[in-house]
Amino acid sequence: MSSSDARAIPGLHHVTAISGPPQENLDFWVGTLGQRFVKRTVNFDDPGTYHLYYGDAQAAPGSIMTFFPFVDAGPGRAGAGMASAVAYAVADLDKRMGELADAAVDFEGPFERFGERAIALKDPDGLRVELIEGGARDEGFHSVTLWLKDIAATASVLEAMGYEHEADEEIVTGGTGGTETRRRYRSTEPERGSAVDLLTSDAASIARPGAGTIHHVAFRARDGEEQRAWRERLSAIGQEVTPVIDRQYFDAIYFRTPGGVLFEIATDPPGFAVDEDFEHLGEALKLPEQYEGDRARLERILPPIKVPK
Repeated sequence: MSSSDARAIPGLHHVTAISGPPQENLDFWVGTLGQRFVKRTVNFDDPGTYHLYYGDAQAAPGSIMTFFPFVDAGPGRAGAGMASAVAYAVADLDKRMGELADAAVDFEGPFERFGERAIALKDPDGLRVELIEGGARDEGFHSVTLWLKDIAATASVLEAMGYEHEADEEIVTGGTGGTETRRRYRSTEPERGSAVDLLTSDAASIARPGAGTIHHVAFRARDGEEQRAWRERLSAIGQEVTPVIDRQYFDAIYFRTPGGVLFEIATDPPGFAVDEDFEHLGEALKLPEQYEGDRARLERILPPIKVPK
C-alpha cells in the first residue's frame, strides 16, 4: 500500500495521560466509570513506573485509556498546545447521571454541544472526562479535544489523515465572560472515536504537564502496512515521524503536530491478549522481554494495587 492508497484514519486507538498514585486512578476508572482493567505493565521508557490500561469489555482499539501513574507527580494544567479532554459515547446519559449522583460523584451539566447532550466530570487528578449521548450503545471513545492557539496548521494535518471539517460552535464561558471556539473534524471513514474537536479560548491558562494532563493522542492504523503508508504520507507533508516502535500490544509511530500536541498512530494488532489469556487481562504484571530479568526488583518497587470489583 503506497501513501496515496492509505485509507482514512478511522478514529482514535488510545489516549495516554499522566496521573498521581495508581490506586486512586484505578478506583476512578474501574470503580466509578466502569472501565475494564485491560493491562498492568510498565512504562517502557521508565520501567520503575506502571503503565495502566483501561477499555471496554472487548479491550478494543477506540476504547483504550492509558496512564503513567507517578506517586509524586505534581499537578498539571491543560492549556494551549495540549489535548485537554477525552469524551466517551454513552447510550443513556440520564442513567449515567443517576449512577454518578448515587455514588456522590460531582459532574457538570447536562449541557449541549453540536446538538448532543453531554456531561463532564474530573478524575482524581483533574483530567476532564466527558460523557456524550449518542448511538444505541456505549461505544468507547466519542472524541478528544485539542486546545490550540491557532487551529489552521493542526487542521491541515488532520485533513491529511482523512478528517474533514464538520461544524463550528462558539460559546461564552462562565465566570470570565470569555469565548471558546470549537471546530469539529470527523473521519471520512468513521468508526468509534471518530471526532476531534479543535478548541481555541481566550481564557488565561498556561499549559503545564503533570498529573491530570494528557500526554499523547493515538490514532488507529488497521495493520502495519497501513501504518507504514501513513508514515510515508505524513513525512511527505513535513512531519517528523519516528521509526516504528514495538509497544508489545501494538506498533507505534509518533510525531508532534504544529499546534504542539503529540500524536501517535498505533496498529490494531497484535492486541492485548498477546501475553495473557483474554479472560484474565490485567490480573498479572506483564513485562516486555527486555525487562523480565529485572522482574524481582520491579515488583518490589512498584506500589501494590488492588482492582475494584
